[in-house]
Order: sequence, then C-alpha cells, then structure tokens
Amino acid sequence: MTTTYPAAELDVRFSEPGIEATSWEETFDVLRTAELFWLSTVRADGRPHVTPVVAVWHDDAVYFTTASFEQKMRNLEHSAKVAVTTGNNHWTQGLDVVVEGTAAVVTDPGALRGIASAFDDKYGADASWRLEVVDGVAQVAGHPAVVLRVDPAKVLAFGKAPHAQTRYRFAT
Repeated sequence: MTTTYPAAELDVRFSEPGIEATSWEETFDVLRTAELFWLSTVRADGRPHVTPVVAVWHDDAVYFTTASFEQKMRNLEHSAKVAVTTGNNHWTQGLDVVVEGTAAVVTDPGALRGIASAFDDKYGADASWRLEVVDGVAQVAGHPAVVLRVDPAKVLAFGKAPHAQTRYRFAT
C-alpha cells in the first residue's frame, strides 16, 4: 500500500489565529480508521443524494462498493464527481475529513483482490457484507457488486478546538 503525503495548506479565513495546518499523517489516520463514510452524489435532475458507505483508504484513494441498481450508481453514471466525508458530530473534538474527487469503476481482478484484502484487514473477514472476488468478479454477500475508486482531487480537514481548516491538493 502506497501513501502520498501532500502539502498541507491552512486556510486562515476559517481557522483560529495562530493555529497550524493539520498534518497529513493525522488526516490520513482518520481516513484509514473511520468505520463509516458519507457519499454525496448528484441525481440526473440535480438533486443531491447522500448515503452512508463503508470504505477503505488504499493505494491513495477511497474505495467503496454498491450494486448496479442502487441510486448512487445511477447517479455516478451521469456524473462521477463525488464527495466522501467522515468524522464525528462533535464541535470541540475530533477531525472531520472531506475527500472531493472522481469515482471510477474498478474491474481489474488483481486490483479487486487487493481492495478486498484491504476491506478484510479493516472490517474483518467475517463481515456479513464481505467483499469477495469470485472468478475475477466482485461480489458482496454472494451478489454482484460494483467496486468504485475515488481518486482525490482535494481533501479538506476540519480541526476542532482549536478550529482549523486544512486543504490538501492532489494531482489530477
């Protein structure tokens, strides 16, 4: 597993005076350990759609799964631009993280096996929704699954107490 360490840029407009940018290592730790993420997509008519997903940070991207018939997949068919968020609901503790990027379907069997292994490492091999690769095809709970990779264009980290907004830009 590779990890890119982008430069941190503090946005002083939204940060307390004298605060430093959140390190990529701290932001990466949130992405690596978060159990739940929120995926934001846009419907064909422009209405937003937000749904919880389990996801992993692997090879410098966020990965999640869906079924081909789910709303998020239908949304991605007309616009691959997404935001994936995680954090907590506290104002004075923790770190909230937003990954903005483009989602792409993963079909390479070798890549799928690596992603499935990353899910097993994070969530356990006995999860009822376990991602498996059978005959080179992704499956969740014995049903065909679509695996998506979100390559980050920008990551935002929102520190709390003291409040700080840090931006990380990725090559696109």
